[in-house]
Amino acid sequence: MQTRHINLALQGGGALGAFTWGVLDRLLDESWLEIDAISGTSAGALNGAALKAGLARGGAKGGRMAARENLDWLWSQVSEVNDLRLDSWVQALFPNPELIGRWMQAFSPAAWVDQITRMVSPYDSGPFYVNPLERIVERFEYQHVCAESGPQFFVSATNVRTGKIRVFSGKEVSSQAILASACLPTLFRAVEIFDETTGRTEAFWDGGYTGNPALFPLFEPQFPRDVLIVAINPMAREGVPKTPAEIEERINEISFNSSLLRELRAISFVRRLIAEERLPAGAMKDVLIHIVGDDEVMVELGAAEKVTPTQGTLKRLKAAGQAAADRFLSAHAGDLGTRASVDLAALFS
Repeated sequence: MQTRHINLALQGGGALGAFTWGVLDRLLDESWLEIDAISGTSAGALNGAALKAGLARGGAKGGRMAARENLDWLWSQVSEVNDLRLDSWVQALFPNPELIGRWMQAFSPAAWVDQITRMVSPYDSGPFYVNPLERIVERFEYQHVCAESGPQFFVSATNVRTGKIRVFSGKEVSSQAILASACLPTLFRAVEIFDETTGRTEAFWDGGYTGNPALFPLFEPQFPRDVLIVAINPMAREGVPKTPAEIEERINEISFNSSLLRELRAISFVRRLIAEERLPAGAMKDVLIHIVGDDEVMVELGAAEKVTPTQGTLKRLKAAGQAAADRFLSAHAGDLGTRASVDLAALFS
């Protein structure tokens, strides 16, 4: 098949990012498919870093295998984190950490720790605070993550002070930038990074609040028209949520999709102007949007699995991602470079 070039936009969603692992694993099977740029947020940033490092390190021949090995390693490490919320700093807040740990295991850990994080802050833990992702993220091969070779890589985080998105790229992508992109403020302390764009040390939270993922870095002229979004957060969910957990889960889904929907609406508007010849030729890029996702699986799994990365769940998500990517390739491989496979107008109706 003729070589096709695409950009990847990888959503965040905690341990549900194992779905993206499966999607990328399947895409790497296709030698005709070249990835020119990657934009990732939160779990999407972790997946993106593993993918970029492998493609850059392995070169033209071994890059795909190296990327697949990196992704396998990443999720083997994530599977060893019993609960992204259940770290030593939470248990250390209580007089008998061992006892409270047994209670957490005995009485629904997901629900129990959810209640704790509503009452205490990561800043209450003093010296006991540990970010469970740090030991994983700091082991990425940053000489390859930041390399000029391979696809360009963009990581998004939210500036706490300004509320604006901050996109890190090139040499700016560090372990701290990736941790910032994945920093849910109820679970982790804000990540502080000196920001040359503002000339001061800034605190950052999860990039999902302002760009999940950010699409605009992929609109530069040197990148291909096709943007393949790997979606984790369900757009639609039937029924009205009624329990506190259901309500909070749906609020999170809506808020973490809002920035993406805004960018997709802007793309739809520009495409309409181009189609109606109301813009000068070449004035704006005619972006072709494609989406790989499985809302049915994500709705079934729910919010608890985002922070409880059991091996069984991760394997199921990887398989679901592989299957979703396979369906996309079977139906839309021929669309790449030619037409969008997503009807944006219908998406907003």
